[in-house]
Amino acid sequence: MKATVYVRPKKEVLDPQGDAVRKALEKLGFGGVAQVRIGKVVEIEFAENIPASEQNAMRAKLEQMSDTLLANPVMEDYEVTF
Repeated sequence: MKATVYVRPKKEVLDPQGDAVRKALEKLGFGGVAQVRIGKVVEIEFAENIPASEQNAMRAKLEQMSDTLLANPVMEDYEVTF
């Protein structure tokens, strides 16, 4: 089974990397881009399939992983998908 964690800066946090990409896109002629936010994608593959009955517990474990290591909950939001 594979899970994906999408980590993005919170809306109220400045994103200088995203701003640099937005400016570069504008210089390259791709106008009209109002905002760019740069995040990261973490793919986690488990050794065995997780039964549907245990997916809520696995989601809780993935959220704990995200809070502990994968994201900085003060500055970043994350979303877990299967």
